[in-house]
Amino acid sequence: MIILNKKFFLMMISILTLSFLLAACGGGDEEEGTEDTGDDTATEETDEGGEEAAGDFEEDSWQFVTEELQGEVQYEYAAEFANRISEKTGGAITVEPLEYGALGSEVDQAQLLQQGGVELAVMSPGFTGGQVPDGQIFSLHYFFPSDQEQVQEVLTNSEALNQDLRAKYEEHSISPLSFWTEGAMAWSSNVGIESPSDWEGLNMRVQESPLMRETYDAYGATVQSLSWGELYQALDRETVDAQENPIFFIESASFHEVQDTVTISNHNNYVAMTTANTDWYNGLDDNVKAVVDETVEEMQDWVFDEQKAQNEAGLEAIEADSENETKIIELDEDQIAEFREVAEPVHQYYRDEVEGIDPAIFDKLQEEIAEIMGE
Repeated sequence: MIILNKKFFLMMISILTLSFLLAACGGGDEEEGTEDTGDDTATEETDEGGEEAAGDFEEDSWQFVTEELQGEVQYEYAAEFANRISEKTGGAITVEPLEYGALGSEVDQAQLLQQGGVELAVMSPGFTGGQVPDGQIFSLHYFFPSDQEQVQEVLTNSEALNQDLRAKYEEHSISPLSFWTEGAMAWSSNVGIESPSDWEGLNMRVQESPLMRETYDAYGATVQSLSWGELYQALDRETVDAQENPIFFIESASFHEVQDTVTISNHNNYVAMTTANTDWYNGLDDNVKAVVDETVEEMQDWVFDEQKAQNEAGLEAIEADSENETKIIELDEDQIAEFREVAEPVHQYYRDEVEGIDPAIFDKLQEEIAEIMGE
């Protein structure tokens, strides 16, 4: 009896061992391409809301700081970006959009990004002009096209900007992932600006960009650097006389309430950059970086439509505000030609005189613009 039990025991061990071997072989066949119920389950989980996608990404949370308030273009961009990242990662990665002032002024926010205090930021190159002199190229008047679709084409496809200028920013731990327009700049003032001579004696608010000083000096104005958080009060008290911004922002910030005129000049564009802290971005897993890059690329068309809608609505709101009547001046071609004549020498000044810039970036961008404009 004891011998029979031993034989039985040995037989059972042999059967179990063979079963494990067969199971292992069967698993290998399925991995090599045969369909099984495991694949069907994975498909069902993906269809039911991205459970499989969530498994591909580690949980993480990022902050995305902007220079504008909720409802304005930059904040809405960050909010849409956040929604898309969450959807693509099955909710594993969350992005918190932060409106202006949550973490200080525009300069504070730029420094915070450089230091890795936040992962992402929308910023204007004007507030980093002291650190990255080449970024001041966006301050040049009548350098970019006046047609907004052409402007966006330049910003999206330019090698000079998306490769050469990006490399300059990355020396300062800022990676511009994309450049885009928030619309053409307009001037607001209490004096109707229709020719360069109208700037004589006016104190113009500018960003932290030395080149802006040179441009407005050419018109005969003095300048003062201010954060936009201080600007409404400064305009109201007439410590500054004029400012420039896209129409949607002039209306949203209520600058038209304390300024008598808005001049549609098409002298420049409010260019924004979607930026990331360089070390953080370079350290992302490949699949996460791919999702970020894909989303940034998709957002180019989205933000163009968003800024266009907001600028059109802003102009309508200013014109309809009977309590704060604002004269809208739109420069004609002859008036623009007069401004252009004064502004264009500053282009050469930027190329030849501004310390720290790479003239090759200017030359390449100028050629790219000419090609897009068909010149």
